[in-house]
Amino acid sequence: MGRHEWDTGAWRWRLTALLGVGVAALALVVTLINTLPGNGGSTGGTSPDGDKVHGTPAEVPKDAKPDVGWGFTHTQYSADEGSGSATARVEDLLSGTGLPENQHIMGWGADNPEPVEGHYDFGAMDRRIDFARKAGGTPVVTLCCAPDWMKGGKAGADSTDWSQTALETAPTPDHYKDFAALAATVARRYPDVRHFVVWNEFKGFWNNSEARWDYEGYTRLYNLVYKALKQVDPKIMVGGPYLVMDSVDPRQKENASTDLRGPWGAMDQRVLDAFDYWNKNKVGADFVVVDGSSYTKDDDLLPDEFAATDKLTAVGAWVRRQTHDLPLWWAEYYVEPADGNDDRKGWTEGHRVAVQAAGMIAMVKGGASSGFYWNPEKEKGTDCAGCLWTPTDTANGGRALPMYGLVSRFGKEFPPGTRYRTVPVAKDDVPNVRVLATDRVVLVVNTLDRAISAQVDGKRFDMKAYEVKWLER
Repeated sequence: MGRHEWDTGAWRWRLTALLGVGVAALALVVTLINTLPGNGGSTGGTSPDGDKVHGTPAEVPKDAKPDVGWGFTHTQYSADEGSGSATARVEDLLSGTGLPENQHIMGWGADNPEPVEGHYDFGAMDRRIDFARKAGGTPVVTLCCAPDWMKGGKAGADSTDWSQTALETAPTPDHYKDFAALAATVARRYPDVRHFVVWNEFKGFWNNSEARWDYEGYTRLYNLVYKALKQVDPKIMVGGPYLVMDSVDPRQKENASTDLRGPWGAMDQRVLDAFDYWNKNKVGADFVVVDGSSYTKDDDLLPDEFAATDKLTAVGAWVRRQTHDLPLWWAEYYVEPADGNDDRKGWTEGHRVAVQAAGMIAMVKGGASSGFYWNPEKEKGTDCAGCLWTPTDTANGGRALPMYGLVSRFGKEFPPGTRYRTVPVAKDDVPNVRVLATDRVVLVVNTLDRAISAQVDGKRFDMKAYEVKWLER
């Protein structure tokens, strides 16, 4: 969908860049490295090491559940690299929170996992999984994207095409089984990873001739991956379809759903058709995954940025009905339109956090139990609108930002299985605040760009413009 940053690729290859090292010498280097204490057999280049168990994994959950809670996705730059003091600072932030951490197998910080058929490079992937383990988080893997040789490109690490167009290309049908085999290899390598999401946003699955999603092709790939993972371990949890739940202006007639609509817009019927096909033809699913924004495909927030989040509630409720209440994950969720560079810098951070909080509340009200904040960490500098922490390139980096406070507290207070309560809100305050409550805590969001006095759960208190407040009960 063109929403995300992409790896450049070339600089990330390590062992293959060793000058003057012959094939035999390279094999000897890899062998020696793999015998060092504490080394988990992470390989670079083309060493056929894919089926090894990496590192010292956390205890494999015996009874993994299909819900993981509220966490974040690692993107191209993250806290697994940088200054030692900065990365340690982020590890301390995350320690004990149990936040789920999602990582893709190719792109968004991970190298080409299988540059040549049967030869693997999991070095960067190992580092990301280890980072999640150190913090005690729940590692989640998104099985996207595909090596070049699976989609008509050249084999080899040095030939990897990291352009956005190439990365968004799906495997060709004759390589669906190869991708499923790669998924199984990943599962064997990380036995403590129990949750796998199949593909990302239907990338490459568009039927140009019929101007619709190639839901038949995606579902075939999904089913092969599902079966391959279950053969590795029946207790592995698998979910899809990770469709972008696009909406259009409600006045639009072409492709606009007549059934799923509201003041926020109308769902693109082609998306609903794709979801329906997958749902009816999947061989199984332990949870269902969607992706989307509160705004329309034209970046319109209808009728405003807070009311637009009602779309997330409506979509979630619709998905739950279609899937007979399978656990619902939001793999990505956006409430602020991006500019031409895919940056979101138009709002103050207070405004951004408030609308994000309203969006998360809306997802819960639609039945979601898990969600992943797309963490747009920058490589360096101090300008990091919407990031969870400051860049880790310097010793002073890795410091928590306001969005981290929201995501981490939300994950702590509203884990899977939470029983939510209705609390009284003064009539005059109803249009101005968004509320989510349990027996222990109440989350209140001021949707106005001015200070207010609100009465919630029998308590009267002042709120600053766009303030997000937690009340203990």
